[in-house]
Amino acid sequence: MDHSTDRDARHAERMQRKKAVVDEKIAAAQIERGVLLVNTGNGKGKSSAAFGVLARALGHGIKAGVVQFIKGRSDTGEEAFFRRQPDVVWHVMGEGFTWDTQDRARDVAAAAAAWDAARTLLRDPAIGLVVLDELNIALKHRYLDVREVVADLLARPAHQHVVVTGRAAPPELVAAADTVTDMTPVKHAFAAGVKAMAGVEF
Repeated sequence: MDHSTDRDARHAERMQRKKAVVDEKIAAAQIERGVLLVNTGNGKGKSSAAFGVLARALGHGIKAGVVQFIKGRSDTGEEAFFRRQPDVVWHVMGEGFTWDTQDRARDVAAAAAAWDAARTLLRDPAIGLVVLDELNIALKHRYLDVREVVADLLARPAHQHVVVTGRAAPPELVAAADTVTDMTPVKHAFAAGVKAMAGVEF
């Protein structure tokens, strides 16, 4: 047996073992219910990933709602695209980045109004997916009571999925979530002086 044939045989054996493990896990995962996903960390892509899930849900005919807790600009591609979709309810509730507003009372009021909009979605059994964009920032700055937020999330319809984004997800939310992804920055063009550009950053 030459080296390439031996290598191919070992590869096939490894893939067979891996397939058996994966198939066993798939067979064991039989629960169907709504899941709470949290995208956090300092890396790029938290909201982008959430909007990818939104596109996926719409592809399956699932009605969805979006509440944006921090609004830094009004010309984002995702808002322009998803507002045109009939199965998406889109709420822009934030006053802007916290370093722009510099007004805690205004930010607290905006967060409270945003959570009222979110709570309406979380109580609607016709909504299959709710995206709470940058909610973690509102929780980090204590604009909202994390205990009330988690209680509302856990009281949602059993089939409803929720994606929460933003840096510094609080421990209470992490504990309540089904899936948590911590996005770690490795390299970012902005650090090298490359400006944010349409279609990539917004």
